[in-house]
Amino acid sequence: MKEIIAVVRINKVSATKKALVQVGAAGFTALKVMGRGRLVEDKAVIAERRATLLALAQKDDYDTEKLITEFLDGTRLFPRRMFTVLAHDEDVSKIVKAIIEANRTDYNVGDGKIFVLSVLDAVRVRTKESGDAAI
Repeated sequence: MKEIIAVVRINKVSATKKALVQVGAAGFTALKVMGRGRLVEDKAVIAERRATLLALAQKDDYDTEKLITEFLDGTRLFPRRMFTVLAHDEDVSKIVKAIIEANRTDYNVGDGKIFVLSVLDAVRVRTKESGDAAI
């Protein structure tokens, strides 16, 4: 039994939910979280992303520029969604693959992270089933 934790972009929540349902995940929980990943060292990627974000903002606004700069240099936390999925060992690879396919972008930065952890036990409150039967 495994726990899969996926941190994804906010705009990928619907695609992630759809992918999890299609792949047959027994259930999942989604939480609003704040954080940041590893900083991108490639200045060209950062410059390109900065230009794209500023163009999307469509404002000549100091606050918007400041937010984008802090987003890209790692000084600001930003909103993400965290999915938690309990899965049978044999289902882990197809669930991870589905999450990756739903969340991969061409931005070269910030597509998310997936963690897979071992789970010692699970108990279904309603029926008191435990172990794999509780999933």
